Amino acid sequence: MDDITNKDDVIKFVNSFYEKVKLDDLIGPIFNQRIELDNWPSHLDKLSGFWNTVLFGVPDYRGNPFSHHVDLNINTDHFDRWIQLFKKTIQSNFEGPKATEAMEKADKMRVMFESKLKHIRVNSNHSLF
Repeated sequence: MDDITNKDDVIKFVNSFYEKVKLDDLIGPIFNQRIELDNWPSHLDKLSGFWNTVLFGVPDYRGNPFSHHVDLNINTDHFDRWIQLFKKTIQSNFEGPKATEAMEKADKMRVMFESKLKHIRVNSNHSLF
């Protein structure tokens, strides 16, 4: 298997990953409720730009991804499934330093997002964790 080397590879893993996400019993309904069917192509394009920026430092994405998750009814189980599917997708398609970096960065994002959500919910008395 080859490593992740360019945006085409990023598009490949993003599309493959979100196909799994959309069909997943736990997290699929959350994504499918938030993203209308005809909006998936533009959402995947944004996500590919995001990961291209994260992995290669190119200015493909601008925005605040965390802000889109604040009002979602998600918890540790959802984050566990997200990271499980993400790593499975990477490991099934790529091998090498950049693939490892993608999984490490996904782990860090998961910790950051989950931590920030816990903080917001505890401080607003709406903790779901």
